[in-house]
Amino acid sequence: MNAPTMPLGPAGDIRDTRLADAISERYLSYALSIIMSRSLPDVRDGLKPVHRRLLYAMRQLKLDPDQGFKKCARVIGDVIGKYHPHGDQSVYNALVRLAQEFAVRYPLVDGQGNFGNIDGDNPAAMRYTEARMTEVASAILEGIDEDSVDFRETYDGEDKEPIVMPSAIPNLLANGAEGIAVGMASSIPPHNLEELCTALIHLIKFPNATIGKLVELIPGPDFPTGGILVEDKEVITAAYKTGRGGFRVRARWELEKLGHGQYHIIITEIPYQVQKSRLIEKIAELLLARRLPLLNDVRDESAEDIRVVLEPKNRTVEPEMLMEQMYKLTELESRFSLNMNVLDADKTPKVMNLREVLSAFLDHRHEVLMRRTKFRLRKIETRMEVLEGYLVAYLNLDEVIRIIREEDNAKASLTKKFDLTENQAEAVLNMRLRSLRKLEEIEIKGEHDSLKKERAGLNKLIKDKKLQWKTISAEIAAIKKKFSGKANPAYKRRTEITSAPKVIDIPVDAFIEKEPVTVICSEKGWIKAAKGHVEPTAEVKYKDGDGSKFFMHAETTDKILIFATNGRFYTIPFDKMPGGRGFGEPVRLMIDLGNEHDIVGLFLYKPGVKYLAASSTGRGFIVKSEDVMAQTRGGKQILNVKGEDEAVAICVVEGDSVAVIGENRKLLLFPLDEVPEMTRGRGVILQRYKDGGLADVKTFTKADGLSWKTGDKTRTETDLLAWDGKRAQAGRLPPKGFSRTNKFS
Repeated sequence: MNAPTMPLGPAGDIRDTRLADAISERYLSYALSIIMSRSLPDVRDGLKPVHRRLLYAMRQLKLDPDQGFKKCARVIGDVIGKYHPHGDQSVYNALVRLAQEFAVRYPLVDGQGNFGNIDGDNPAAMRYTEARMTEVASAILEGIDEDSVDFRETYDGEDKEPIVMPSAIPNLLANGAEGIAVGMASSIPPHNLEELCTALIHLIKFPNATIGKLVELIPGPDFPTGGILVEDKEVITAAYKTGRGGFRVRARWELEKLGHGQYHIIITEIPYQVQKSRLIEKIAELLLARRLPLLNDVRDESAEDIRVVLEPKNRTVEPEMLMEQMYKLTELESRFSLNMNVLDADKTPKVMNLREVLSAFLDHRHEVLMRRTKFRLRKIETRMEVLEGYLVAYLNLDEVIRIIREEDNAKASLTKKFDLTENQAEAVLNMRLRSLRKLEEIEIKGEHDSLKKERAGLNKLIKDKKLQWKTISAEIAAIKKKFSGKANPAYKRRTEITSAPKVIDIPVDAFIEKEPVTVICSEKGWIKAAKGHVEPTAEVKYKDGDGSKFFMHAETTDKILIFATNGRFYTIPFDKMPGGRGFGEPVRLMIDLGNEHDIVGLFLYKPGVKYLAASSTGRGFIVKSEDVMAQTRGGKQILNVKGEDEAVAICVVEGDSVAVIGENRKLLLFPLDEVPEMTRGRGVILQRYKDGGLADVKTFTKADGLSWKTGDKTRTETDLLAWDGKRAQAGRLPPKGFSRTNKFS
């Protein structure tokens, strides 16, 4: 039985489109939505949509600073139900951050309850916490009911929401902002509001003020967690000039003397956005890994204020040296990036410099001023119209009463009789009897005169550009006074700004505790560092089919040089080496060495040492140890090889002569000064071959004779005349008893 066919619905607008084009179009729409409606702040009020909707919802709930608190769940419910149809937890997280004094320089939400802490602990659930707006949030919303900004319909069309806030304060720079959009990001640190107002007033007077002058007024960020900003003025100015850059911030510390030369270092402020608990965990991990030899212990004795105690190893440790070590290895020094990528008044993303951001805010304040002025004028006109109607009624009170009592259409009769407007007639009819007293008439005349005077002032303001900017300057001055350090100590600058610190020369081994170790590398390239100086005769574990290849004593402060068949040198510090237990780890996991290449030589790095490196074609040269140090996993190319040629031998340069033996078992000796010293290249021909290639190379002192190993024994030949020659000759068969492996060791 055939299955029933489903009826086809209407085709609608079906278009043939390439999949790539359809995906590109939809992804572009998604990207624009992320950029404009979620991630980037608006340059005018410094808010993202979720923050704007939170503040507006709190205002609608009448959560003003002088009013009581309400449950955060009530606020979140209104926000996601009316304005922001997204997850309640993400909206609550945004509200929580606005209340955290360690996260926001000027909190916009006054929270009551557990709103998290600097250790990274989560806040309590929204049903337990309460909130209301702060004075700063009120300043951002000031004038929103006076047609100062545009509104748009909410997502469901049932309500209205502001597109931007009037914002009497430069919130973008005052509280900073961070956001990641599609293909762009924004990162703006917080600044001191008093300094920002000073710069704004200066910019009103001098619209073409230089970035350098503005940086004198705004010397740098002011983080809520304080700390010390360590950057030169030139670096800060360059960052503000381009809108991109970064600032180094260090923890603030002080010395606590204990007597008898003992002391503790007390960390009182940590860098912005660093979790204290994670910071201490990292320090503890470095202590266990013995990466902090100058530090004995770390303790967290914080209560409301931060107090992290660093205990030095002993009293001879210099505090500055210890702190320099801590700055280098922990988040006691961090970097906050500056990327002033914001949405301008046209909702276009743009990276602005400091002057452009301040100018955009002033332009916004000018527009708000004009819109509020015109709104007030309309209100005055309406009120004066009503008051003039009242005055007519008082002058003709008996006739007004007669018309109201006797006429069927009192409104039309009043309009016709006294030449009133419809609004005036309506207002007269709505007058209460108690308003007919003489005192009320005097008050109405006084109010009318006052409004008339105010109207003249507002009309003058609309026509006078200088007066407009003078008014804006006065408003900013009022904000500066209200949020100055004198008005409230919490508004004082917290972050100290100093020049970049002088580089303290700390020895490399100052970061690593010096201990004896033994480096063991197997034939298959498994490497480890055993504690202590283990003897080669000791029992060492290797994988099945593997055995010892390199075995040497070292210190934990040393570095390992590896020379491979690809002609590259690699450098491995000891702190990257695995411990001595087990089989170790493949050296290929630590350096970028392909499976097709093997290790030729392994050495301890020592300055002033020279190496003779040679390839299978018999070419080689001398290179200094300082020239082979590699800074990356990829190593450093020293001996150039190509095709089937590869590096096969290397030795430390000692003595005055060179011994070369080939795979054809021909031995050649010649003076060391015939080999050039280079930093990179193929080198010169050391020995020529008809068949095979170079097997091994060695340098030695001719007067002491040539030595080689055969099994566990070492043999020496002093009569070397038969093998003496010049570089690039073929050589002759070695002495009797020479190793059958064609190796000197």
